[in-house]
Amino acid sequence: MAEVREHEMVVNGLRTRLLEAGSASAGEATVFLHGNPGSAEDWRELVARSGDLGRAAAVDMPGFGRADAPRRFDYRIEGYAEFIEAALAELGIGRVHLVMHDFGGPFGFAWAAANPDRLASAVLFNTGLGTARKWHRFARIWRRPLIGELAMLATTRGRWRQTMNAGEARPLPDEFVDRMYEDYDWATKRAVLKLYRAMPLPYPPVPGWIEQLGRLDRPALIVWGRKDPHLAERRVEELLQAFPSAQVELLEESGHFPFADDPERVAATVLGFLRRQLAADRTEPAASGSAP
Repeated sequence: MAEVREHEMVVNGLRTRLLEAGSASAGEATVFLHGNPGSAEDWRELVARSGDLGRAAAVDMPGFGRADAPRRFDYRIEGYAEFIEAALAELGIGRVHLVMHDFGGPFGFAWAAANPDRLASAVLFNTGLGTARKWHRFARIWRRPLIGELAMLATTRGRWRQTMNAGEARPLPDEFVDRMYEDYDWATKRAVLKLYRAMPLPYPPVPGWIEQLGRLDRPALIVWGRKDPHLAERRVEELLQAFPSAQVELLEESGHFPFADDPERVAATVLGFLRRQLAADRTEPAASGSAP
């Protein structure tokens, strides 16, 4: 595995953490986007492994991990998409292979809707297009003023462990669960409440963006934990609207965090996919967009 470099960076005046492997100057990169709960740390091993193939990077999104959680940040997915674009500009990355999980999907889709020519490929872990009309149980609680705050205050380590392992055929690694709990401080809890309250359903970032991505039909890999208690498997069919030719890997014994509960199988699948995309880009550099 490539060495992972970790350091602080500033994006539009907001401090965040960067994990990076491979060339620090390549204009093409695999970019990892975490969801809720999560941080760049979710991707450390995959960043290291994909760094052997090319440049790889993951950042803490505003409000998560070690990133600032400013009260005046735009906590809509459009605000996160603008943050992603600013981070890519800071890093000099033009052409992007996105790897997304949970809310990282909507963040990345909003970015891709504004920058379709720069999206080279996509890997999707248990996420959705934002076309659903009903939130999952926790989201419905978080969206309610005062009720959401009380629920956050009542989040103990024991309840956290129970929720994180819901639906899992095998328990998630203790260090993974504990690290997420430690990261979920009040600043992050406040950011989560702002995020869910800023997002009505459905929440298309740009009218017609699903059809736009569907016409582009970028190479994609969907890795889905079938025991996910939060997102129904029918979301896979929705994702195929935007990525009609996607390869689909259904993991029978995985839940919402396949990269944590089955890391070796996930790494083999994802790295195989990325290796093919990066090899294709080297032989056909004009096949899909270009880096500035």
